[in-house]
Amino acid sequence: MKEQYLIKICGTQLSDGEENSVELTTKGSYAIRGESYYISYKETEATGYEGCTTTVKLDATGKVTMLRFGAAASELVIEPGKRHICHYETGHGALTMGIAANEVIANLNEQGGELKFSYDLDINSNPFSRNIVNISVREVQ
Repeated sequence: MKEQYLIKICGTQLSDGEENSVELTTKGSYAIRGESYYISYKETEATGYEGCTTTVKLDATGKVTMLRFGAAASELVIEPGKRHICHYETGHGALTMGIAANEVIANLNEQGGELKFSYDLDINSNPFSRNIVNISVREVQ
């Protein structure tokens, strides 16, 4: 993976009246294949998933798929108008979660851009949290 892009990820989780935010800035790769955009980066000790690689794919229909490869493999599908059952590995065990997208807003092109999406997460069909993710991608100069 040629890391020629600066990737900034801001995530906010709203649950039980509490708001928790995390921000990660790292180098990674960005590619367009067909009508899909791919943002990939290596996880670090700071994220708790050191040794894993995460890829965020946006396809032409507006569906976002977040894939984590490695010891804590996971797949989350965020697709407007649909609820997906997804597998999430925590490092302490696996969870099966429901993911229902609220919005996907993309402004991506050959140079990079912005991707924002939000979704409601449920565990065993019980509401758990609303999650908002903002990703910006810029070529390293």
